[in-house]
Amino acid sequence: MTDASLPWSHSPVKVGLVGAGPWARAVHARVLAAGPETQLTAVWARRADAAHETAAPYGADVAARFEDLLDSCEAVAFAVPPSVQAELACRAAEAGKALLLEKPLALELPSAQRLVDAVDTAGVVSQLVLTSRYHPATRRFLAAAQGVDAVGARACWLHGAFLGGDFATAWRLEHGALLDLGPHVLDLLDAALGPIVRVRGTGDPRRWIELTCEHASGAVSQASLSGSVNVEHGITRIELFGPQAELVYDGAALDHEESWPVLRREFATAVRSGKSGELDVHRGLRLQTLMAQAMEA
Repeated sequence: MTDASLPWSHSPVKVGLVGAGPWARAVHARVLAAGPETQLTAVWARRADAAHETAAPYGADVAARFEDLLDSCEAVAFAVPPSVQAELACRAAEAGKALLLEKPLALELPSAQRLVDAVDTAGVVSQLVLTSRYHPATRRFLAAAQGVDAVGARACWLHGAFLGGDFATAWRLEHGALLDLGPHVLDLLDAALGPIVRVRGTGDPRRWIELTCEHASGAVSQASLSGSVNVEHGITRIELFGPQAELVYDGAALDHEESWPVLRREFATAVRSGKSGELDVHRGLRLQTLMAQAMEA
């Protein structure tokens, strides 16, 4: 596992941030500015006032144009709706910039494929912000799962963020929990039980959707997803079942502040080495492909 407490021996990666919404302010700007692996150099957003509000606490510049942001950095982080990310990340890749990408890559599979093609053509580093995957507890769970002969699994990813507040954004309200929460749960089920070879979805992603996944191992997993239920605390849980005692992952109990130093260290390491890690744009395309399959079922 990555130990982000070890000294960083390279120069900080200069990162420009695209976006200035609640997630950009609460996470991206703060985490990238904290260093020592990265330095927040500039922020660009379509609303200049929001960009100033995001950049000011860290002494970062505000780029007047997206092209100006590209000139100021060697890597670009995105905290924008998927449709915007899919367009602008292609341009950043073509400019030779490493990419720190949000999930999902895009709203639909063809746009995600175009982004992957742009990354591959440019040969740039990419990494996904799959928050839980950078937490030490998640990595311990996935390591333990390799020793479990699981025949089935149940998962819940439930919260009420779509009912109101900062994250009841237009794209989430329109497309629902599959695109917002699906990347997290599909990624973890795929990693814990082996490759998903088929996924079927039932229900309404804007209210409640059930996923049934068939894995190459023969295991079957089911996941309940919703962002529109009134629960006091979010429920993030995976249970693996087999001949041994069940293995449980309770993501709701995690402190995500433990994830960010690991994410930052691994992204900067990838940029400095020129080699993407496991959670790159190709992982994002696999998850997008599974979600598209679920929507077709």
